[in-house]
Amino acid sequence: MQFALIGCSRISVNHLMAALDNDFETVALCDINRQSFDSLLENCGLAGNSGVRFYSDYREMIEKEPSINLVSIATPSNLHAEMALYCIERKKHLIIEKPIALSIDDADEIVRMAEYHGVKVSICHQNRLSIISKALKEAVVDGRFGELSHGSIHVRWNRNAEYFEQAKWRGTWAQDGGCLMNQCIHGIDLLTWVMGSQVATVYAQTRQRFHNYLEAEDIGMAVLSFANGAIATIEGTTNVFPRNLEESLCIFGETGTVKLGGASASKIEVWDFLDSNSGQELDTLMEQAESARGKGHYLIYKDTKEAIERDREPFINAKAGRDALEIVLAIYKSQKTGLPVSLPLEDFSTLDMIGEFCE
Repeated sequence: MQFALIGCSRISVNHLMAALDNDFETVALCDINRQSFDSLLENCGLAGNSGVRFYSDYREMIEKEPSINLVSIATPSNLHAEMALYCIERKKHLIIEKPIALSIDDADEIVRMAEYHGVKVSICHQNRLSIISKALKEAVVDGRFGELSHGSIHVRWNRNAEYFEQAKWRGTWAQDGGCLMNQCIHGIDLLTWVMGSQVATVYAQTRQRFHNYLEAEDIGMAVLSFANGAIATIEGTTNVFPRNLEESLCIFGETGTVKLGGASASKIEVWDFLDSNSGQELDTLMEQAESARGKGHYLIYKDTKEAIERDREPFINAKAGRDALEIVLAIYKSQKTGLPVSLPLEDFSTLDMIGEFCE
């Protein structure tokens, strides 16, 4: 399978290494900056590899490399939809960094066009693929919690001025969004996926407290109500001093309580069920999780490769990416209107938030 990557900046190392580890043949890389291309090859041990071709225009790359099977998009968020649709129309399978897009209309179009052209599209919400996350989801599906009461996600991180100086598009409404869209969407996706019911309404407030050099929010809190009667809360921020504190996910039911904690909800802090008080299950899960740590992008590529070979949907498909985006945009719309927002969401994007925090 032949592979190409669009975007050679910060996250691109994860993509290229995952492609190499899954035995994709990397034929081309695309970036507007030739230095980013050279740095990526060096960081992945491919310096001097003349077999990998450089392009500065992704359209030219797609047209001149017809043998490419899979394209990954790791560019600023506002470019995801445009590039994805171009590739889908040319029947290239895709892996898209989160978020899938910045408008609900664009996300819906990606879902529709992928289905129409028979193209596999995976979204990088790789937290779903961890051993612990999948075990938690399985416990919900198997009814070990009984009836769900509520859940919560807390993403309490730090992002300072130096981080935003590295890429001027971060924190802008036109190209990114705030902490909820960039940093916290992984946790938001994980929460709603594990809860396993359609989100009915979202009520939220967001603020820009300490990052006045940005356009978008650095703190957001929301309450979600689900179709099955359960509720959940979201807290996401990049205002924690002086470094990342935690990302924790809690699920509460009649007969079960689970808390995942640590820096990225990757550590089991509580795992209690009525049907099992033994620590053996917990010990086994932690041992398996430790051996798989840091393999998120590898697992995305592995699953996508299998989806292409077996002609099945990817585990985290375009619809999953669209649904995660919908929650963040609903939070933004609730902030803008001051009202609860009912789902499904229609016709809203980060561009609708321009000027929200201007004094």
